[in-house]
Amino acid sequence: MRGGREIAAVTGASFELRPGECLALIGESGCGKSVLASALLGLLPRNARATGRAFLGDLDLLAADERTLARTVRGRRIGLVPQSPSAHLTPVRTVRSQLEETVRELTGLRKAGLREAAEAAAERAAFPATHLDRHPHQLSGGLAQRAATALALVGDAPLLLADEPTTGLDRDLVDRTVDELRRHADTGRALLMITHDLAAARRIADRVAVMYAGRIVEIAGASAFFGAPGPRHPYARALLDALPERAFTPIPGMPPELGDLPGGCAFAPRCARATARCGTLPEPVGGVACHHPEEATACSN
Repeated sequence: MRGGREIAAVTGASFELRPGECLALIGESGCGKSVLASALLGLLPRNARATGRAFLGDLDLLAADERTLARTVRGRRIGLVPQSPSAHLTPVRTVRSQLEETVRELTGLRKAGLREAAEAAAERAAFPATHLDRHPHQLSGGLAQRAATALALVGDAPLLLADEPTTGLDRDLVDRTVDELRRHADTGRALLMITHDLAAARRIADRVAVMYAGRIVEIAGASAFFGAPGPRHPYARALLDALPERAFTPIPGMPPELGDLPGGCAFAPRCARATARCGTLPEPVGGVACHHPEEATACSN
């Protein structure tokens, strides 16, 4: 940043994602979820750097050069549903032409059957055929989201990164979209879904990873996380208790700035369970990075 200052947007993230599995990555805005996805695809801004290892099969994504990422990874081995779909759609071309080009490049299909394949891809994402010949500026936010989803699904990539894939959609379309993403995983591929929509995560996720202030603070099975025994990290439990259908209790305070993180647990200033011990950074134990994790009891409803 300015003055040579560095900000750690994501620190110590460690997880596995298996074929046939959906991992939902949840947390408040600004906690680093989208930065993590950008790092995996080599799409970080020029003033950013990533260290560590991120293996897709035998390929270390963080060590791969731009040529490898552009020609063999993006779209082919990793599909992306972007958080800002309008910025990823080509403004001077219709949705149909973009779908046809993507089908041609990723499947090798040529003129015969290309139109039908593009329309089938649109149908998968519930994008209306009547809007295929429109340009991105003629689409609502929800339609742009569905167009971007259709493009991401074309290649049936082994790994799909879906960054807020339900933005701008009504509840019926949310369910249809996440069910289609779930089918992607059910065919033996992997899905990493970044979302604020906990209902969507509960609908399709196998596991849930909770991020706070650039760190993953809990990873748990979805059935245990959303049911009994419930989350064990105080922040994760507070996220669920803030839902209208649960306790509807807001989390006190505000998240810290990533450039001014405390030396210990970043959630401690907002946590009723915090003690002096929380002045040191907790190491993950049993999937939970907390000095005072919640007991294994049922969540409040």
